[in-house]
Amino acid sequence: MTARRHVRLFRSGRNQAVRIPPEFELPGEVAIMYRDGDRLIIEPPPPSSLLAVLAGLAPLDERFPEIDDPMPGPVDL
Repeated sequence: MTARRHVRLFRSGRNQAVRIPPEFELPGEVAIMYRDGDRLIIEPPPPSSLLAVLAGLAPLDERFPEIDDPMPGPVDL
């Protein structure tokens, strides 16, 4: 089960707001918010590109075996 914490709601202009405690902070500058029944869900957006996904991956500490890759022979069309 994930940690739970009571937080206070407040007004910021015409918007209702909540301060997110440090242990629940999301990465980045934007988030996606939606309702699921009575629940309000806030989550980070999906990566915007394959390059963003690859940049977030940890490097592999694995050596791959050499693969015999001979040149293809002539093709008769």
